[in-house]
Amino acid sequence: MDISVFSGELLGFEGDLLVVGRFQDQTASAQEAAIDQALNGALSRRTERHLFKGKAGQTVALDTVGQIKADRVVLIGLGKQEEFVGKAIRDRAAEMAREALSSRSASVALMLADDLDATAATELVLGFELGLYRYDALQTPKKDAPKHEVSQLFVGAILGEDELKRAIALADSVNLARTLVNEPPNVCTPTRLAELALSMASEQVEVTVFEKDEIYAREMGGLIAVSRGASEDPRFIHIHYRPQGESRGSLALIGKGLTFDSGGLSLKPPKSQEFMHIDMGGAAAVLGAMNAICALKPDVEVHGIVGSCENMPDGNSYRPSDVLTMYNKSTVEVLNTDAEGRLVLADALHYATQLKPDAMVNLATLTGACMVGLGNHYCGLFSDDDAWASQLEAAAKNAGEKAWRLPLDESLAETLKSKRADIKNLGGPYGGAITAALFLKHFKGDCTWGHLDIAGPTLADKAVGSISAGGTGFGVLTLVKLAEQFQVN
Repeated sequence: MDISVFSGELLGFEGDLLVVGRFQDQTASAQEAAIDQALNGALSRRTERHLFKGKAGQTVALDTVGQIKADRVVLIGLGKQEEFVGKAIRDRAAEMAREALSSRSASVALMLADDLDATAATELVLGFELGLYRYDALQTPKKDAPKHEVSQLFVGAILGEDELKRAIALADSVNLARTLVNEPPNVCTPTRLAELALSMASEQVEVTVFEKDEIYAREMGGLIAVSRGASEDPRFIHIHYRPQGESRGSLALIGKGLTFDSGGLSLKPPKSQEFMHIDMGGAAAVLGAMNAICALKPDVEVHGIVGSCENMPDGNSYRPSDVLTMYNKSTVEVLNTDAEGRLVLADALHYATQLKPDAMVNLATLTGACMVGLGNHYCGLFSDDDAWASQLEAAAKNAGEKAWRLPLDESLAETLKSKRADIKNLGGPYGGAITAALFLKHFKGDCTWGHLDIAGPTLADKAVGSISAGGTGFGVLTLVKLAEQFQVN
């Protein structure tokens, strides 16, 4: 798609779709009034009939029937002017991208508000690109309805090359994560994730992939146990980005990469297995973030780490009551083979501690308990370091993604105590998201650590604003912000 700045008169825009905005409870802007006059009052009559007040996401659309050069005009509500920043801009742009697709518009002009700066322009382009996302790679194209593409976007805002590069890098990376989550498990395998990681290698990016023999040689007991019942071999991935100049610090991003989770011998019910291709959402977020970091080149050293496998039932599967020896030599009593993600993450966390980063954070679609507590829009945030938790919260807020800090209640750690091993892989019946986090804490060593349970926001039933239906790419923007704003405590 060709993206450029449109600086002429709106009535001079010769294209398919012209989008203008109005803030909530404000009168029509000069540009809206000019369009209305050229359309002989048709736009104002339509807004009155539809009780248009400029609320966020409200729209009024009409075909111009040749009265102006644009074929179609959409007036979109921008919400309160003081709140039209960041994700709000992104959401409105994404909604107009979907309008362009549904109206089969090839050329679009986004003229949402006057005096939008370069930061707003970045959000506009990012949102529009996110709104265009569709996962249809496995569908046969319909002969009577060929896939439509938007070929030109004109932005009514300050847009330099740096802003354009940033917007496209972020959009491509979020959409990459979305695609990985959307891909079925016979397509998105541990090998697929490893090959994607290897494609990121460059002068500043070193990629290491451990295959089965190396994983066994290193005695990564969690990853070995969980993968034993699968015909697909596991992979352990390490992407290491180094800035060209002096680094402000080092950061490790760790993702759970279960490309399918049947529950193992503790088999999930069939209905619960339908969406278990998303159980690599943490890995998708890390790989998407590393893709953006490789392009944007922040001045901080970043390690992207993924343990990836399938959890399948088989005669060789690990069992409830097994005791595993983990990568850090701790022993774990297995109570439930469906509490597998924390075992894979435990080995990845120990690997990360050996790199001695200044801080690390892991992401995982870890517990249904977190979804029960926080719903589908928030991830649960855990850390035993208040300063690091604040950085994680700030990164999520600045990225427009929702995170809510939950307590690491040490009294619940009692339920993880084992009579036969150092720790159990499952706690008591209550506080499941917390006990899962406490289990991970056992493997973080002395490192500054945080855990994001992204089970809820990784998948969406429908498109809302810049969120897509299906895989959402949640976590990518937060991790990029974290790297760019990282401060060593």
